[in-house]
Amino acid sequence: MNEHLRNNYFTAVKTLLLVIILLYTILSCSLLTGASVRVPLLLALFTGSLTFKEVFKRGKQIWFLAAAALIFFVIFGICGKGTILLGILAGYEILTYIRPDIRWYFLPAAFSLINVGEDTVSNIVIALLLCIIYIQHDHVVSVYRDQTKENTLNEQSLKHDMDRRENEMKLELQKSLLSAENQVLEERAQLSQTLHDKLGHNINGSVYQLEAVKLLMEKDPERSKGMIQAVIDQLRSGMDEIRAILRNKRPAKHLLAAAQLEKLCEGCRSKGIDTEFTTDGELSAVPEKYLEIILDNCYEAVSNSLKYSGCTGIKIQIYVMNKFVRCTISDNGSGCANVTDGMGISGMRRRVREANGILEISSDMGFSVNMLLPL
Repeated sequence: MNEHLRNNYFTAVKTLLLVIILLYTILSCSLLTGASVRVPLLLALFTGSLTFKEVFKRGKQIWFLAAAALIFFVIFGICGKGTILLGILAGYEILTYIRPDIRWYFLPAAFSLINVGEDTVSNIVIALLLCIIYIQHDHVVSVYRDQTKENTLNEQSLKHDMDRRENEMKLELQKSLLSAENQVLEERAQLSQTLHDKLGHNINGSVYQLEAVKLLMEKDPERSKGMIQAVIDQLRSGMDEIRAILRNKRPAKHLLAAAQLEKLCEGCRSKGIDTEFTTDGELSAVPEKYLEIILDNCYEAVSNSLKYSGCTGIKIQIYVMNKFVRCTISDNGSGCANVTDGMGISGMRRRVREANGILEISSDMGFSVNMLLPL
């Protein structure tokens, strides 16, 4: 059933019921036999009022329903009780416009008892059939359709929110990576300046003292030894300062790892491969040794994808959970029927196994490497 027919099926059903009831009324009551031209004209107006009201918006349909009710009373006055089914149908059209409580739908069917005679049973059966059809549409199908429409709108809204949040996360990740790169550059500049300020004079002084020792070594050996020891102590102090500076200035490992992975993605994009890197959770909670495993395996998996898969897209996803960190590298390439562990894959398995983790490889739809490491 196509979309247009599905949306307008009840209009088609009502039109068919109207035609059937109209023909049944005409044939059972012989309305056209010896009747004046008024009766066919009124029947045509009645049919048109109920049929063409569907073309107009809800606010204007009430005028067509009022016209159909008025025409029915005229027909009923001319032709008698045999036309009661037309009135019952008009009553149900009014009810489906108002949508009252379900008990009201039994009221039009009760009017089928007016025409007591040979056709009473037929009228009752037809009236009850109309009652069931309209109740089903107004209080079952319509409710289900409204609920489905509401669910669809909610689903679209949820999808829109998810897309918006995903875009926000991507922008936030890009900002974080840019911030990490800037931080690395700033720390390098600060490190260079600090090393120059704190160690430059130290080293220059040591050089001058060694040159003096070279001149005094033969003339005054004892003094030369003392000066050499002072240089040694000064250089040791300088090495301690270097270690302290490097410890204080070393950037966070997770920021460096994220920046390296984004740089890897940029390298793939420069080759025409649509590459995406996403994270979920606090990457700072991942130990440095696990970050190194993730970095090494990501480089290996991406290298394999570029060499063998013929892919146009690569995704790197890292999910940090309470007790595990999961990293997935997947492409949309051709994959392969059987995966053979070469040196690259064997190295990935070894690194993950040494961390008591699990590594799974799938090649059904593209190629996918999934790592699960305990925190």
